[in-house]
Amino acid sequence: MAPDEGALLPPEDVNRERTAAAGRLLPSFGRRRGRRLSDHKKALLTRVLPRFALPSPQEGVCFDPRTVFDRPVNDIWLEIGFGAGEHLAGQALKHRDIGFIGCEPYINGVAALIARIEGLDLDNIRLLADDARPLLPHLADACLGRIFLLFADPWPKLRHANRRFITRPTLDALARLLRPGGTFLFASDHPGYVRWTLWHVSHHPAFVWPARGPQDWRQPPPGWIETRYEAKAKAAGTVCTYLEFVRTNTAAAVA
Repeated sequence: MAPDEGALLPPEDVNRERTAAAGRLLPSFGRRRGRRLSDHKKALLTRVLPRFALPSPQEGVCFDPRTVFDRPVNDIWLEIGFGAGEHLAGQALKHRDIGFIGCEPYINGVAALIARIEGLDLDNIRLLADDARPLLPHLADACLGRIFLLFADPWPKLRHANRRFITRPTLDALARLLRPGGTFLFASDHPGYVRWTLWHVSHHPAFVWPARGPQDWRQPPPGWIETRYEAKAKAAGTVCTYLEFVRTNTAAAVA
């Protein structure tokens, strides 16, 4: 059986998602700032961030993200909401031939990742210090080999569920950006968000979930790098779930 036995049941109040999609873009993140930044991290934001920031996209224009790197890269991977950047920096260090794009609106997390970039001398990361969703329409079709959404805010209250990142419109966008055979990796310690995600992605024609048994969602895939939030959840005895979806060869049915 899938995680939590009832994982493929419809999520509660799906109509809220459709209402939100028809109107303004609701925030999918909780806050932009935390505790006061040190002078060192403020200096990093001023001095280093401009070197690694994605260029502002032109309205109505899509671009190939390979062009934003100073040297050729073999593929592009996107992490949506990288937190403090442990996973993103670790993957970039292991895969120097891959170009990474990280999106994170929480400025303290951006500062933490910039410190890692400088300390590890990474040149294969580009950053958007903001919500990922406005960026997605500007990326070229089938330009990504892998997308990560790890321990995103689950918005556990029913009245806030329409703020979750996983919706039909965002899945349509991810399907357009992933090349056939590319992967979308989702991880969470919140059972409700796992059920929500399984239902939405399983009902999308552009994705398949190739899991064959519990080990496929109870254990992270090979090459995984643990995030700080993930470690905190495990220390508290919370079960984490790892879902890996594959982009099919069929065209996405855009609503």
